[in-house]
Amino acid sequence: MSKSTILSGTDLSKKYGDLEVVKGVSLTVNEGEFVCLVGKSGCGKTTLLSLLSGLEKPTKGRVSLDGREITTSSEDELALFRRDNVGFIFQSFNLIPTLSAWENVALPLFPIKITSEERRRRATELLEKMELGHRMDHLPSALSGGEKQRVAIARALVNHPKIIFADEPIGNLDSGTGEAIMGILNKLHKEEGVAILMVTHEDELAKTANRLIRMKDGEIMS
Repeated sequence: MSKSTILSGTDLSKKYGDLEVVKGVSLTVNEGEFVCLVGKSGCGKTTLLSLLSGLEKPTKGRVSLDGREITTSSEDELALFRRDNVGFIFQSFNLIPTLSAWENVALPLFPIKITSEERRRRATELLEKMELGHRMDHLPSALSGGEKQRVAIARALVNHPKIIFADEPIGNLDSGTGEAIMGILNKLHKEEGVAILMVTHEDELAKTANRLIRMKDGEIMS
């Protein structure tokens, strides 16, 4: 694996019973690269994202992330590895409703031995970057969809990940809010040098990425 490759999937397949959802896919993502996986619903792109991030195990093939093969890791090893190296942004935000915005952002830091002051400081810093400093004590129910997604992005960044996996991150947002979120992701990629692998069914969104990978029926077409 070359020095600049952060993520590598080789000959990945995933079967659920007799149904093969991902069929022998290989791809790489380089450090600091913004890659979009594009395709219609049901083409296998979210499953591929799950395989590459270690959320699911492939039926066949292997995944290396930051120089370490994760395919054979146990669930506990994977959980620790993801916590320290990976950020996730989901379409449904996945915020905990009983926690404030800053507590949601700080959540990945709780297993790490740092003071509560340091946790709050890191969460506050990121929320201010997302222009949400004035909303940090609000519960998710008091936030708009765009604000929730900005909290989710801050949470994804709190552990200084090497790569962010984003699954339809603006799927639940109106077009104006979606554009703002895409602007934040592009800025992150350019200024922080974070690698991003994003799944979307919208070609228009993929135009800002460094590279576009088109999927159809579980395979890479281009």
